[in-house]
Amino acid sequence: MQRELKKILIIRFSSIGDIAWTTPVVRCIKQQIQGVELHYCTKIKYKSMLEANPYIDKLHYLEDSLGSLIQELKKEKFDFILDLHRNIRTSMIKIRLGVASKAYDKLRIKRFLYTNFQINFMPNCHVVDRYFDAASPLGIKNDGQGLDYFIPHKDEVELEWLPESHQKGYVAYVIGATGWTKILPFIKMVELCDRINKPIILVGGKEDFEAGDKLEKFFDVNPESRGIEEGLKKLGKKTVIFNACGKFNLSQSASLVKQADVVFGHDTGLTHIAAAFKKIIFSIWGGTVPNNFYSYGTKFFLLENTKLNCRPCSKSGRSSCPKGHFKCMYDLVFDFNIP
Repeated sequence: MQRELKKILIIRFSSIGDIAWTTPVVRCIKQQIQGVELHYCTKIKYKSMLEANPYIDKLHYLEDSLGSLIQELKKEKFDFILDLHRNIRTSMIKIRLGVASKAYDKLRIKRFLYTNFQINFMPNCHVVDRYFDAASPLGIKNDGQGLDYFIPHKDEVELEWLPESHQKGYVAYVIGATGWTKILPFIKMVELCDRINKPIILVGGKEDFEAGDKLEKFFDVNPESRGIEEGLKKLGKKTVIFNACGKFNLSQSASLVKQADVVFGHDTGLTHIAAAFKKIIFSIWGGTVPNNFYSYGTKFFLLENTKLNCRPCSKSGRSSCPKGHFKCMYDLVFDFNIP
């Protein structure tokens, strides 16, 4: 089949982590199928994630109109569509284009049983490997090189741009996530940052700025509190925080993650992107679980409360704890040593 394939389309509309997980498939298709022209379709908001990827020949974006996108794609005359999203819109695209295709298995029934009744029939198989299963008709093999993330030169952040306290090394902490039950309560963020006890850069979007600002101010030694500075030094307190949330775009934030000594983060896109840079990751899990979504292709440590029978309560996070106690986060023990 490989010899017949000259033009392939990959579809993954969202989100940050899921798109990052498709990159090994992108690389292997381009490297293992001679002469292939590889196209990728995603939402316009994720353009920066893929625009510098050398394995993609052309990008197509879903903006306002699915119909316009379909008309654009029909002109390309693809030989094969690899659907790594699998929803109504991708099904419509495949029907309208009328070419050979394969979609990855979302394991919807097993996932429903796991997140609603904690009945675990989920296979011990990372979503990256399920993407490769979907690509099996192409005859490609996983090269074991992990994820890719290519930062455009214009988005590389220089260490000199950071506060002096962070220029000789820092820990990156990705403080946000989509879903309240994925995020540490503020009091636990304070506990975590105190336990890290190193210069920390908070990384996230504009929606995370307020929490980051509050955390930065909590650890700030301002003119009014200079009297306690010597006491903190005697106690060995070294936590100093720079809130970068909302001050940098996605690729610039990825650059901050890339240059960190280690990375802490919730179950969210930038934490998963850190794996592309082979960072040591301390991943924090609350209402979701790392079953198929752990940090891929890098060394990682899980920070989770495994003593509860109510996890997972969702796949993508909830707006509140269904039990009302949020013990998955409040009872989380930060028992770790940073290499």
